[in-house]
Amino acid sequence: MNSLALTPIPHPLAASVRVPGSKSLTNRALLIAALADGLTTLTNALFSDDSRYFAESLVRLGFQVQLEEDEHKMTVVGLGGRIPSSRAELFIGNSGTTSRFLTAMLTLGQGDYVLDGNARMRERPIADLLATLRQLGAQVESSTGCPPVSVKASGLPGGRATIAGNLSSQFLSGLLLIAPYAQAPVELVVTGELNSKPYVDMTLAVMSDFGVGVERDGYERFRIAPQRYHSHAEYVIESDASAASYFFAAPALLGGTVHIRDISRRSRQGDIDFLDVLIQMGCTVTEADHGIEVTGPAELRGLDVDMRDIPDTAQTLAAIAPFASSPTIIRGIASARVKETDRVSAMVTELRRMGVTVDEYPDGLKIYPCADLHPASIQTYDDHRMAMAFALVGLKVPGVQIENPGCVSKTFPNYFEVVEELRSQEPEVRIQK
Repeated sequence: MNSLALTPIPHPLAASVRVPGSKSLTNRALLIAALADGLTTLTNALFSDDSRYFAESLVRLGFQVQLEEDEHKMTVVGLGGRIPSSRAELFIGNSGTTSRFLTAMLTLGQGDYVLDGNARMRERPIADLLATLRQLGAQVESSTGCPPVSVKASGLPGGRATIAGNLSSQFLSGLLLIAPYAQAPVELVVTGELNSKPYVDMTLAVMSDFGVGVERDGYERFRIAPQRYHSHAEYVIESDASAASYFFAAPALLGGTVHIRDISRRSRQGDIDFLDVLIQMGCTVTEADHGIEVTGPAELRGLDVDMRDIPDTAQTLAAIAPFASSPTIIRGIASARVKETDRVSAMVTELRRMGVTVDEYPDGLKIYPCADLHPASIQTYDDHRMAMAFALVGLKVPGVQIENPGCVSKTFPNYFEVVEELRSQEPEVRIQK
């Protein structure tokens, strides 16, 4: 399907939906399970392009991986830090976590490996990660500073290294995940302001779940002694907070209430903090049985918000901002320019396509209220979050089409089916006392 026409929902919402397991947690747990000793089963795991690339790469590296998609289960036999294959060519599409995490992991092996991706991945920088791995004694090369990356591995010596924090927290997370299997203790010193801090907290939390501790001085210095991950008979993946953000935001546009199942305000995922943005805009957020309820406001208010710690929800905010009563300023998302597409430029272009006035900044944008959005065909730039966020506009404004809707398969293959569930009228959900 080349495009998808959306039909507005003419009534306030009263729906209950479930979103898939977290991409970020699934890929972190897959890597750790492969390094652990013995068998680990991930339940509520995400089955999407990104997680499949990761699982398929592990198979190419010689690991035993069993995928049970209908059951949302992935089983991995870990080999205690050993990578079975001494030679492999890995294709990881446009999956940022897969490219950064696997590049780091490959240095633990013994042999020659090549990691490559699609055309956009070949434009996404990885030089800072490679520079840090070299400081730790690895032999890693890229002729462009982007994939393809070649790794001549003979184990990771370890030691002290610096890592730039301003481009992607995935660099630091990848290093932290594999550091316990270096031959000597690892000390990582972050230079500059670290972006997306909650994702690093998530990494440390998953490492702890599998038995590995990290000494830290805030977000500036991390020390990891040689340790081993312990396998889990069952490790439950939380539902994806980034995917939930679109359904958190839907009642902000349409009114009424949406119940998002199997997710909690206590989530380890930083994007759960998008709820605080919606509260500032006038929404009501309530913990409900087995989930969260969001109720739309009488009037949606604009706000000025720094989203450097939750950049993956910036597009969700951009999609609802034109319907607010005052301008919205999104700051701190320079890192979004090197994601699946230049997301800042893409948001500006598509909002203007619908007649919205937007100012563009190096690290963000200012979106003005718009009383009369135009029908439009929204370009998605092969970016799943552009498709999912701007689909919200089509639930409010007639004549909105999403080009290349299939790009949502990267993280949320049945997204548009779940969107259709918003049309249903569910009985009232009992609120926790």
